[in-house]
Amino acid sequence: MPIYVYEEIRQDGRDGKTYEFFQQMSEQPLERHPDTGVPIRRIPARTAIGGIWSDGAMKRSISDDKLAKHGFTKYVKSGDGKYEKTIGDGPSMISPD
Repeated sequence: MPIYVYEEIRQDGRDGKTYEFFQQMSEQPLERHPDTGVPIRRIPARTAIGGIWSDGAMKRSISDDKLAKHGFTKYVKSGDGKYEKTIGDGPSMISPD
């Protein structure tokens, strides 16, 4: 379930307090804070949805073992414009020289 960010609507136009609420994507945006009844509006923000494309999943999907298994070559920067091979086929080093 994503987390949505809401902002308090203030009469003077200044920014109000912000709140985060877990809501299903199919739910209508809240118009009032559930506990206090203060008017609020949903503000654009990045939603946090876990799953197969979460940060942890991405790190596991590009592990050295998986890259090698699928025939990729990985280079790691070792100096000014120089890269050393850590896995795979190809030259052991890439440099601008």
